[in-house]
Amino acid sequence: MSTSAMISGIDRAHYAEPVDEARVRADWAREDFTFGVFRDPAGQEWNDFVHDTDEYVVVARGRMKVAVGCDTFEAAPGDRIRIPAGVVHSLKTLSDTGSVWFYGYGRAAGGGDG
Repeated sequence: MSTSAMISGIDRAHYAEPVDEARVRADWAREDFTFGVFRDPAGQEWNDFVHDTDEYVVVARGRMKVAVGCDTFEAAPGDRIRIPAGVVHSLKTLSDTGSVWFYGYGRAAGGGDG
């Protein structure tokens, strides 16, 4: 079980459309988060993942179903999802044209063991 104080959830329209990859990358670098990109086909599922670090996900294109712990919601371009360390999570691309989403790992402010 994680001691992270990060609270899971979704920040609707955290980034304006079209989502600027360079801005997201720079924001996360300031928080010491890594940065990566997934380009998934329609229906792609990533199920039941758990990480030792906090994770951010930002939907850049398409729509996704996201489950974090017991919460499930639909995410749209610009939404930022916060996933605390140690919490099971899944993502599924809902858009017929696929999705592009950014992910990064680190320790959110106030989280971790110090």
